[in-house]
Amino acid sequence: MNYKQALNNKIFEVISQASQELNVDSYVIGGFVRDLLLGRDFKKDIDVVAVGSGIELALKVSELLPNKPKVQVFKTYGTAMLRFEDTEIEFVGARKESYTHDSRNPVVENGTLEDDQNRRDFTINALALSLNENNFGNLLDPFNGLEDMKNKNIKTPLDPDITFSDDPLRMLRGIRFATQLGFEIEANSLNSITKNAERIKIISGERIVDELNKILSTDKPSVGFLLLYKTGLLDIILPELTALNQVEEIEGQTHKNNFYHTLEVVDNICPNTDDVWLRWAALLHDIGKAPTKRFNKKQGWTFHGHEFLGGKMAKKIFERLRMPLNHKMKFVQKMVMMSSRPIVLSQDLVTDSAVRRLVFDAGEDVESLMTLCEADITTKNPNKFKKYHQNFEIVRKKIVEVEERDSIRNFQPPISGEEIMAIFNLQPSREIGILKEAVKEAILEGEIPNEYQAAFDFVLKRGAKLGLKKID
Repeated sequence: MNYKQALNNKIFEVISQASQELNVDSYVIGGFVRDLLLGRDFKKDIDVVAVGSGIELALKVSELLPNKPKVQVFKTYGTAMLRFEDTEIEFVGARKESYTHDSRNPVVENGTLEDDQNRRDFTINALALSLNENNFGNLLDPFNGLEDMKNKNIKTPLDPDITFSDDPLRMLRGIRFATQLGFEIEANSLNSITKNAERIKIISGERIVDELNKILSTDKPSVGFLLLYKTGLLDIILPELTALNQVEEIEGQTHKNNFYHTLEVVDNICPNTDDVWLRWAALLHDIGKAPTKRFNKKQGWTFHGHEFLGGKMAKKIFERLRMPLNHKMKFVQKMVMMSSRPIVLSQDLVTDSAVRRLVFDAGEDVESLMTLCEADITTKNPNKFKKYHQNFEIVRKKIVEVEERDSIRNFQPPISGEEIMAIFNLQPSREIGILKEAVKEAILEGEIPNEYQAAFDFVLKRGAKLGLKKID
């Protein structure tokens, strides 16, 4: 089968010419070919295999291109990369690999195209298109990857036990591809993932998180997380999540399965945000429920303080998986810790002061918090579902009203500590903090407007109660 027409980007013509001049065979392989044959929008990166030196081929391609783009050479890996227009092209020499048991970093030797295809993770990623003049566009498919593509199968080219044991990251990649493409992992490969799940422990947290982020970025992440759960990988990577997969009954009272609820919340939030960190917040929002679960006869099942504990657990997860401990972690932590606030608001009479406090505490993230909490509505009772969403709409309108009137989001009290010190001729002291906090509380409670003169008058009165005198 020939796909010459599909290779209509100028870069392929130049690579073909460079290959001919160097007298080496070259092929485009991997994700670009897979997505091309699936009719998907392919990523802005292309992998090219040379049966010879990939670095030399990259340098020759650069020489033939009009703007002679800079070639980045990675001698340790025998690879090189250049950018053409908005696409990254990576060149590598065909190779064969062998592994030791305690590392996913292989011992690499020069090899044939067949060796290179053998080392690929899945049959659908082993497809190659020739860039050679004599058979340009021909498909090389030694493992029937095209057939697996038609049957929507994820399958390893070789024995899956060898493929997954050699490089355990491939287990996560297989689950990620199944989630992204809507494919199924064939039974033998799926069983092998379960058998080799413990091998994931040799993979770095950064690599694991990269795959989790890609699963979370799909339209329906629950597909991937259920596969992670079924194969035992999730229990190793995120035991805080699998701990939620239990339902207990005492005196005829049960609680919902918070694991499946969580996956539903993650799926619910996806149509409303592409922010992977907000999706992480959805994934972790209930992790505090397993350790805080209690039963008493009066209240039944309770999870008191699960949001606060969940926020602390989220930080530990970020540390363990070597995720960024910057504003991204703080955002997820804040979302988890505040995840019940709008829900409580939506169930009660919505007061201005409660909304002011919500906006003040959430700051710029109030919209993200509302998006998370609306995704948290998973009731199957249509009347309750409708009522909760209507209540959230009321909360949203209140937020807009309070914002317009009181300018609460990220507000600073209109009178500063330095001004309070000047009014009463004070040095830095406990009284300054008390007065600043009192002003903030008065504004949030609606006792005074968020204006300077009102705050000034309030400080004078409250200062007098503390025995302070205004200096004229």
